[in-house]
Amino acid sequence: MPTTAPIVLFVYNRPRHTRKTLAALERAILAADSHVIIFSDGAKSASDVDNVNKVRALIAEPWHFQKVSIIERERNFGLAQNIISGVTQVIERYGQVIVLEDDLEISTYGLQYFNDALETYRTQEQVMEISGYMYPVKDADQLPEAFFFRVANSWGWATWDRAWKHFNPDIEALTKDFTKADIKRFTLDHSENFWKQVQQFKAGKINSWAIRWYLSIFNQQGLVLYPRQSMIQNMGTDGSGTHSDADTVYQVELANKALTAFPKELEENTAAYQAIQYFYKNRKGSLLERSIRYAKKRLKNIGM
Repeated sequence: MPTTAPIVLFVYNRPRHTRKTLAALERAILAADSHVIIFSDGAKSASDVDNVNKVRALIAEPWHFQKVSIIERERNFGLAQNIISGVTQVIERYGQVIVLEDDLEISTYGLQYFNDALETYRTQEQVMEISGYMYPVKDADQLPEAFFFRVANSWGWATWDRAWKHFNPDIEALTKDFTKADIKRFTLDHSENFWKQVQQFKAGKINSWAIRWYLSIFNQQGLVLYPRQSMIQNMGTDGSGTHSDADTVYQVELANKALTAFPKELEENTAAYQAIQYFYKNRKGSLLERSIRYAKKRLKNIGM
């Protein structure tokens, strides 16, 4: 195999999650052959200093990778700026990158999947991202081992410089030519609130790099490769993250074997589209289930 892709890991103030992320990464096939580049964001407030320091102490421990490089931010960049800046810096030097955050657990076969896919589609302009995460859809065993889907995913992913050059941070430029038909396609026939995220970004309510990356891919009519069985588990949906609430609906079983085949035809898989669309439409459950979750969240916030 050609040289493994560098792994960029973004960490902040969650030492427990960060240790789990690094421990899982260390166990992955090809870990010992991989260069891990860790971007440690600076504390946003005085209350974050202690945990930021704890994270910086543990990433400095002797982890078993080919090489570890650590970049400690002197100030708080925030997630969006940290990721955009870090990915750009690394990809300009190495031409490809695998991206993880401090709440993601990777399968033993995850690095092998990313590196194989990066090599397989290296020159295929339409393929713009390799997603490590896969939704817990119904009847997943009926889908191919890997398939193409239109939506970019930020929970463990990889890309090349040829694709990242299309990333545009300007939300107005990204959406200025959008029609109603584009919005419908962008939101999977209005089954997921991606357009609401665009509106929230424009209103200054969120600062998402991921929605801009999806828009950038969408405008290029790009494709994202997904595995049938997820290579990534998001531990951050326990409510500990800065940008997420407690939610079990996205929990998955990590892949326990390597992929044996990638799709040859560069087109979105219809069955996968329908399965993921169904997941989006039904993931919140019944009105009663949603009401119970809302009540639990309110009680938690009151108790804080």
